[in-house]
Parts: sequence; C-alpha cells; structure tokens
Amino acid sequence: MTAELVRGQNHPLSQVRLEVRISAGAPIVAGATIGDEQGKVHGVEWVAHPGAPTLPGLEVSKQAAADHRLAVDLGAMPDSVHRISVLLALPSGVGGPARFGAVAAPFVAVTGLDGAEVASYTITGLEAESAVVALELYRRQDTWKVRAIGQGYSGGLAELLTDQGLPEARRLADTINEAVSQAHSRSVAPPPPRTPDSDRTRRTASPAPAPYAAQGPQDTPPPGTPEQAGSVVQGGPASPQPSSPYGVEGPQNTPAQAGQPDASPQAGHAGGATQAAGPLNYSHPGRRTAAPSPAPPTAPPPVQPGQPSRPVAGDATGWSMDERLYNQVWGMFEDLARTAAAYRSAVDFADSRLEQEIDRALADPRNRLGGQGDGAREAARAKHAQLVDQARAALDRDLAQLTAEAEVVEPALPLAYARWDSPVWRGYRVPMEMPMALRLGDLRLPESVDLSIPMLVRLPLERGLWIDSGESPDGSLVDSDELRRLAMDTAVMHAARLLAVHPAGEFAVHVIDPAGAGAQALAPLVGTGVLAGPPAAGAAGVTDVLGRLTQRVDLVQMAVRAGAADSLPPDLDTAQQLLIVNDFPHGFDDRAVTQLRYLADEGPAVGVHLMMVADREDAAAYGPLLDPLWRSLLRLTPVPDDHLADPWVGHAWTYEPSVVPQGSQVLQQVLSQVAAARRSWNR
Repeated sequence: MTAELVRGQNHPLSQVRLEVRISAGAPIVAGATIGDEQGKVHGVEWVAHPGAPTLPGLEVSKQAAADHRLAVDLGAMPDSVHRISVLLALPSGVGGPARFGAVAAPFVAVTGLDGAEVASYTITGLEAESAVVALELYRRQDTWKVRAIGQGYSGGLAELLTDQGLPEARRLADTINEAVSQAHSRSVAPPPPRTPDSDRTRRTASPAPAPYAAQGPQDTPPPGTPEQAGSVVQGGPASPQPSSPYGVEGPQNTPAQAGQPDASPQAGHAGGATQAAGPLNYSHPGRRTAAPSPAPPTAPPPVQPGQPSRPVAGDATGWSMDERLYNQVWGMFEDLARTAAAYRSAVDFADSRLEQEIDRALADPRNRLGGQGDGAREAARAKHAQLVDQARAALDRDLAQLTAEAEVVEPALPLAYARWDSPVWRGYRVPMEMPMALRLGDLRLPESVDLSIPMLVRLPLERGLWIDSGESPDGSLVDSDELRRLAMDTAVMHAARLLAVHPAGEFAVHVIDPAGAGAQALAPLVGTGVLAGPPAAGAAGVTDVLGRLTQRVDLVQMAVRAGAADSLPPDLDTAQQLLIVNDFPHGFDDRAVTQLRYLADEGPAVGVHLMMVADREDAAAYGPLLDPLWRSLLRLTPVPDDHLADPWVGHAWTYEPSVVPQGSQVLQQVLSQVAAARRSWNR
C-alpha cells in the first residue's frame, strides 16, 4: 500500500533498488546530492546532475523533462553516505517558466523496480521558488527511510546548493544550467503527446533499468541476466508486463530513462506478456477496427500460428496514412533507443559484476596463490561473457525485427518523408496542402550501423536550422573549404525539400550571401526562379532583407495580439518565409546581428524561419552574446556526426544529411515544377 506523505513525514524502505519518479507540468531539472551522517555534501563530486548524471548507486536524467525517473541502489552506496536529497529546479535559458507557482504541483513517488509505489509526495505551496529539495532518503541505524521535504528556494539552484553546504554552489549551478541548455539545443524534439489509444502499441523491447555502478552478490541483477530468468510476480493476480528485451518477464522490466512516460500496458503499450525468449508480436490487439483512418495499402499474407506478425507500413494509429507513417517512424525511433539502452545497461552490469567478483577473489589471501584464484577469475570472465552474449543475442533479435519493419516502411513513405533516391519523387506534383512533417536526414546508433531511422520534424518548423560549416570536434578528414561547400549544398537541399512539400504560394525563400561565396551551390534555386528575390549581397543587401523580415514579424505579431488579422497590409506576403544566411557574420553589423537574433527568437511563431550556414568560430569575436542564437537553432552537419540526442534515453545519434544521389536530376525537375506552379499562382 502506498504511503502518501505530507511535508516532514517519513516512511521505511524495504527495498534497496528503487526508482524516484517525478512528474511536473513543465520541463524541470532533476538531480541529487549525497551527504554524510550530518548531511554535509563534501564537494561537487557528491552531486549527480545533468552534466555528471551518475554516481555509485545513483543515476539521474541528462536533460530537462516533464517526467523523470531517478535510479537508486541503496546497497551500492558507500558506507560514508547517509543521506540522498532529490533536487528539482526549473531550467534557465530555455524559455520555460521561472517559478514553480506557474506550473502544476510536482509529484514525486518512490517505487520499486516493478513500478509499485512505496511512498509518494505532492509538493504543494510553491510560489516564487525555482528550486526545491523534494525529498530525502536517509540511513538511520542501518535502515533506510524516505522523508518528504518540500523546501523551496526562490534563489534557484545556487541558493539550494549553498544551503547544502557547497562552497562552489554558484559555479556548479551555472554548470548544471549550461549542461541543460546544451542538451536542449541538441535534442530532437519529440512528437506532440498522443492519447493512450493513439500510442504505438508494439514495442520491440521494453526499456531496461538504468545501469548501477556497483552490485553486491546479494543484489538482484537487472533483467536480462540468467539469474532473473523464470522470476514470477508474487502477492496478487498477475498483471501484464511489457515484453523484455532479454526475454524475461517480471516486475523488474521497467524503463530506465528518467523522465519518460509509464511503459505499463495501462499507458497505451501492448498488453499481455510474451514468452521468455519468444518472438515479438507486431499485431495491434488494442486497435479499433472502426477507426476513421485508411487501411494499410496492402494486407500481409496469413501468419502461421506461433510466428510474429509481419510488419506493415502504416501499422500505427492516425487519421491519415501520413500521420500513421509518422507515428510508426517515431515508434521505431523510440524502440531502437530503448533496446540499445537495455543492451548497454546489461553490458554495464556484466562489467561491474566482473570487477566485483575479481575483487572478491583477490580479497581472500588464500586465493592469491595457487589455482583457486585463477579458477575464480576464469569463472568470473566466463560469466561475464555469458551475460554479454545473451544481451547481444537479444539486441540482434530486436534489430532484425526493426530492420524488417524499416524495409517495409521506407518504400511506403510519402515524398515529405522519403529520401531523395525514392521513386516517389519521379511522379512529383506540387501538393495541395502542407504535410505534417519533413525529413531532414537519417539517424543511426553504433549498435545498428545497418539500420537508420528517418529524422522527421514537424511542420511548420518550431525552431530554426543551423548547418554547421565548421570542423567537427572529433576531427574530420574533410578540409574547411570542402565543408563550407557541403554545408551550403545541404542547405539548398533542405530548402528545396521545404519548397517541394508546400503548396504553391505558401512558402518563400530568401537568401543572404554577402560575399557571393555560395553562388555555385545556390545555382539550382536561382536558375529555376524559386527564390523570392535574388540573393542579397553586401552590407546593404543584408540590411534590406533583415529589415523587411523584421517588419513582417512585427506587423503579424501586432495583428495577432490585437485579434485583427484582417488589418494586415494587402501587399504583405502571408506565406511561410525561410531566410538562408550564408557566411555569417560577414556583412553583418551590430544592428543586423540583433535583428537576426530577433528573427530566430520571434520568427517561427509568425511564420518566419531561419537557416544559418555558418562556422561558430567565425563569430567568436561576439563571445557569449551569440550563445542564445546557437542554442535556439537545431544544429545539423553536412557530414555524418554524432551530435544529436533522442528525447527518451539521451543516446548520441549519428546524423547523416539527406543528399541527392550523384548525377540525379531529381532536384532540378522538382524545382522546375515548383517554379512553374509559383508563376501560375502569381498570375
């Protein structure tokens, strides 16, 4: 039975491996400090936060989110640790609320790995506070308890950490905020929330618990290890559990990533347990046959009993086939992220167990000489290899199923989601309505080099794009001049795709190229006449284009705020606007830089979007002044680079831009049709 705590109340904890689940009405930062018997935090290394998310027996989320799950292993805590304080704070610099009084009351629950709540606490009474100590887990006479705290701080993280006794509190608070801002700027935005019956009901793998830095011999290993095989749920009727990536059913199979929605069947995922090592089922038992969405284009042949259903393109919920394919692609994205997290968690556990078993063998003086020590080490290594092989086998099985689905889905994608080499472009016609999303490239993980996930972003764009023409931090073999050329080519392909997926007259592209450095790359756009005007050159051209677009943003904002959209000037172009800026900051004075920042911040809300082609080092003279600009843009690269993160687990994904095949005329043909439709519309 769950203990619903009030401020100051405590409750004993009977388990050592726990999750602290946090829900709030807006993205928040979750962290934790560990303290000694007097509660003193001895240094920054005693704080788990997004910039340093793991400590022995403790793991927090790497980014701000509305929901978090903190993994805690009390058995792995050093003997000197007697208190774990869970901290919540509103992130700064990412455009969210500045005080907890403006969001829903945060809810914190301590649960077992099966998701069963041990104790919960709703933090009420917060107003001007922007940071709060939610609760603490503390050790008293070798017994762990949880206490509801709810102590808020209007001075934010810095004040909270100072109260914890940290002399470097201000510096650490700045470090945490910077880590959150960087994670926000590189994270692929998740799709809008869906209702439970519109959720993707198939999972190739359920998320695994977060890895623990240390495990004792008495601790229960995470799902996927042989010791967990055959475990059963005791104490009540069995409830269906998500399928485990390691073929093990039981309450231990819970999501690891902090901040993600519940993966239970009640949350909209596939209900019903599968057999321990059986194949995963692609069927959707929860889908309503009367849904007002079209059927998949082809029906799969009958499936033999005992075999998994064959993947089908569009086998997800939605009001249209495009929406169903969009949801299916995002489901594949999440599945791959979580199955890779499960694999990495199992390997981390195997590595940790190997170290502990070898340490225990060497700790006994009798094992240091003779064959007993060698035998113990060999047994530990054999166990390690067995665990890793089992985890790899489960990963390979899940990858094979995702690959089979990708092979079916990719050919069925509409042109807004399709690669440039897709046959769908051969029959291109200017669309009558804007699609719900656009493909910007592909994403891969090191564990799945042969499987790529289309990177789809919603339209209209919610943030600008930055095509980084600078050298990669890990050292690229491409020289700087070639990188700049490739960056401009990538920008042109993205602009062409945006033009191609919008109806005639509903999307316009402007270009600022002060020195004319991008003339060769811009030739397809200029030659076909799809631009709103010639590329602006020199300082005068920069001033003119920025002035017109800034005025447009001002006029639309005033009309919207006044509720008088019909009062806009008749000559105002109401189409979505895209500004491509090449070779920044060449040709920009201080006023132009300010206007550019204004467009990046305010433009997307009123249909003015920014695409920067720039090397950040070229603008280093501006110092931190431009940091908000770079953070507000989604960074893309002209060559493969692992700088993007998923919104569930935070893996580093390798991004590959979508490019036109060598020698293909598809770009020219598509732009020619766009230009013809544009001329007809302007008559």
